[in-house]
Amino acid sequence: MRTLLPVCALALLSACSQHTTDVVTPEKVTFDESRFRLDIKTLASDEFEGRAPTTKGEQLTLDYLSKAFAEMGLDKPNGKDYLQAVPMVTYTASEQQSIQLGDMQLQHRQDVVIGSRHDVSKVDIANAPLVFVGYGINAPEYQWNDYQDLDMSGKIAVILVNDPGFALPESGKFNGKAMTYYGRWSYKFEEASRQGALGAIIIHDTEPASYPWSVVENSWTGAQQDLVRSKDEQAKWIEVEGWMTLDVATKLFDKAGLSLSTISDRAASSAINIPLNQTASIAFENKAQYANSYNVIATLPGESRSDEHILFTAHWDHIGLDPSKDGDQIYNGALDNASGTAGILEIARQFAKQAKNGNPLARSVTFVATTGEEQGLLGSRFYASNPIYPLDKTVAVFNLDSTNIYGRTTDYTIVGKGKSELENYLIAAVESQNRTAKSEKYPESGGFFRSDHFSFAKYGVPAVFAGGGSIPVDQATAEYKAMMKQQMKGCYHSVCDEYRENWDLSGALEDLAVYYDAATALGNNSDWPGYFSGTEFHSLRPAKTDNN
Repeated sequence: MRTLLPVCALALLSACSQHTTDVVTPEKVTFDESRFRLDIKTLASDEFEGRAPTTKGEQLTLDYLSKAFAEMGLDKPNGKDYLQAVPMVTYTASEQQSIQLGDMQLQHRQDVVIGSRHDVSKVDIANAPLVFVGYGINAPEYQWNDYQDLDMSGKIAVILVNDPGFALPESGKFNGKAMTYYGRWSYKFEEASRQGALGAIIIHDTEPASYPWSVVENSWTGAQQDLVRSKDEQAKWIEVEGWMTLDVATKLFDKAGLSLSTISDRAASSAINIPLNQTASIAFENKAQYANSYNVIATLPGESRSDEHILFTAHWDHIGLDPSKDGDQIYNGALDNASGTAGILEIARQFAKQAKNGNPLARSVTFVATTGEEQGLLGSRFYASNPIYPLDKTVAVFNLDSTNIYGRTTDYTIVGKGKSELENYLIAAVESQNRTAKSEKYPESGGFFRSDHFSFAKYGVPAVFAGGGSIPVDQATAEYKAMMKQQMKGCYHSVCDEYRENWDLSGALEDLAVYYDAATALGNNSDWPGYFSGTEFHSLRPAKTDNN
């Protein structure tokens, strides 16, 4: 690995202050704050209408990103443009719904959110038995099966959020407080489908979910996108899926003569399934519309190992707009994820500039702005299963999602730290900035499974999601961070995630430099990082050394 010199030793003094205008890497590459800021501001503007896939906002985004990559002189992988078509289907459930669990008539959005990923004009389920299946997990490696000896045909699974390790972190079950993939909502619906269930409803609880009910309401209502499935896959998928509030679930269990709190404790201790002796009746109009969305992909060819690719990913999409809302209807998605998309644009510009100046990397660098991340990592899942460049020639993936708007930090967060040798490159780059690499503060939120890098990790490609930190560099930054945290409170997946002129992006620029330096080191050698033993992906691409 090339020795990395401290960033601040090479930069102007102003580049190390709180409100920097640039950050200079060891290669004298300047990350331009004003340009980075303008990209965020533009992508998050009302004109882009929240950048929902298959909308006007998508077309504006595709045009903007394609123009930017063209101005850099990056290659078009398919020879004619920067686009990879992602076949998608949009399901829209009616706002007028009849939902009855037991003898409770529930209110859509307020009590429950239900949808269907089937091409049917109406969902009409009558008196389907409800079965509590604990955490809804079938994991042979943990000797755990909540569906043991259970026939789910015609039944609806009621499922706890997260996994048993969250509830009993000292038990040694699963991965303690750090969420496994078994804790993700996407897995729970997949498993319920594999078990032949008619439907699945997750019990929302803010702490183990790591987000409030408002996020469920905003994210799971209105148009819902998915990848187009084969007929066989579609036939096996649950007819309805959704969430209920903790208050509704508590009442439902009370009516079944059970204590949700007590039964949840049992579910964390061992696999469990219990008929609730109550039924669900669910009816609503539904429609499906088919259209391609697009990943935006651009490549800077390497000089001597051009068939080997380092990927930078960031999702360009957000939730779009909701005409049913009073007042502001646009989910601008400035932090999530106009900031990450702007980040890969700025990194791409620097690599392109270096190549034009006669300093190309040995390996190729490919930038993938993905679609449909908010709907379940759709664009990255499609790319990983239909790669433009073979995955066995993909060295690593660096993912940007919601960059640091809270100022410079003395530490640096690697989400899911301890998974692969790729992290060693980040750590070297971070230490050159006199910062310390740490794991995320709340691993129970399952951050490693919630962004686009995970789609590649499932295939064994070393992938990292990193940036920011929790320790402000000085008191002034700490005060700014506290103020900005208050301004951004409740804005995740809400209409208040808007661009703000007073954002301090100096920390984000330092993080871009970390990714740039790590990719430069990896791009100029012949190393193939792998996953450490004991991780989910070790068997797919093993690490050479085990310093996990």
